[in-house]
Amino acid sequence: MSGPVDNGAVVIGASAGAIQALSRILPALPPGYTLPVLVVVHIPPGRRNELEMLFAGKCQLPVHEAEDKEPIAPGTVYFAPPDYHMLVERGGTISLSTDEQVHFSRPAIDVLFESAADAYGPALTGIVLTGANDDGAAGLAAIARAGGAVLVQDPASAYAPAMPEAAIQLCPTARVLSLDAIVERLLKVG
Repeated sequence: MSGPVDNGAVVIGASAGAIQALSRILPALPPGYTLPVLVVVHIPPGRRNELEMLFAGKCQLPVHEAEDKEPIAPGTVYFAPPDYHMLVERGGTISLSTDEQVHFSRPAIDVLFESAADAYGPALTGIVLTGANDDGAAGLAAIARAGGAVLVQDPASAYAPAMPEAAIQLCPTARVLSLDAIVERLLKVG
């Protein structure tokens, strides 16, 4: 019998320009999409997370803010809550943490990516989108080492190219794609 982590998942990290990039990707995932999608967007502490409300109205998949110890369900989009790291546990549940900031961020992309790489291994697809720092680069490299697929938004099309550029530098095996090509790739794996 296969468990939730055997079937795979998609993890996405984004920062500056995230709303526009995610608005091209998440609404394109159809009903019946089989993989869970876990998303970290840098939201400053003390700010309300409007992502669930914003994307729930645009997406064909269920969208919500992740809760601690929540089982990860296929075909569901999870956003990390503000001021919490979101991790994946090997049993296929979400864990939230208030550990120290990473790259001046909590939630941090690297924290999600590294824990998901441990849980899903080669069944994981990691995506680094637009952003103005280097969060996500080390996590994407961890996904590559675990045998997962690694995708990066083409820096030329990113609102803020620093994060994709850092990911490409640290993870040279990553496929550099337009947002539309990322959608095509996700439709093939899920």
